[in-house]
Amino acid sequence: MLTISQLAKTAGVTVRTVRHYHHVGLLPEPERDASGYRRYSAQAAVDLIRIRTLTDAGVPLARIDALLHAQPAEFAAAITDIDAELQRKIDQLAEYRRRIARLDSGERLVLPPEVVAVLERMRALGISESRIRLERDSWILMLALDPQVVPRRLREKDAGLDDPEVVRLYLACDRSVDWEPHDPRVDRLIDELDARAAEQEEDGEQPGYLRLVVSRISEAAPAWQRIVSTLAHRAEQRRSSRGGG
Repeated sequence: MLTISQLAKTAGVTVRTVRHYHHVGLLPEPERDASGYRRYSAQAAVDLIRIRTLTDAGVPLARIDALLHAQPAEFAAAITDIDAELQRKIDQLAEYRRRIARLDSGERLVLPPEVVAVLERMRALGISESRIRLERDSWILMLALDPQVVPRRLREKDAGLDDPEVVRLYLACDRSVDWEPHDPRVDRLIDELDARAAEQEEDGEQPGYLRLVVSRISEAAPAWQRIVSTLAHRAEQRRSSRGGG
């Protein structure tokens, strides 16, 4: 007869593991003998070794009890099922590794290659990473909330990045991130941005994703918050004027 320490050593596990198997019902806990110790039989040692072998092979604890009492045919069928499930998990992990290996940056995880190419163009033009992060977030929101506009926005974005004036305004916005909100340079930048927005403005309600994008930009810097709110106010005034006319 074995003590719990001897049993654990025989099976190559810890005493704590043996007690856990008692707790979950995998290994019966014997009554104490006259001296107050629990004594384990050779069968308990065999059962514990079988439990350890199954857990080491990746068999879930919830399935081990049934396997311990299964007939040979049932055991073989259950092991086949467990093996298939483990293979599915291995395949899934392998796919995760392939995806991670393809990542040059976090952008490739959530954005299609065409959008990533736009972000790379912006980097090449000297646009700051903080502004590119905002651009990235805007595409994420657009893809989630209004995906049908993505092809058109890609064409517009590429055309804009071909325009030196648009690039100049991007770079000016970059510089403004550290300006005080009421710096005269902010006023001039607002006027320039508003003039361009007025040329390209479309009638209709602002898309839901765009409202979130605007909110995201506003959070980035006090100067940007003033720029965004002022441009939104002027755009609303133009819409009201057209409606009243």
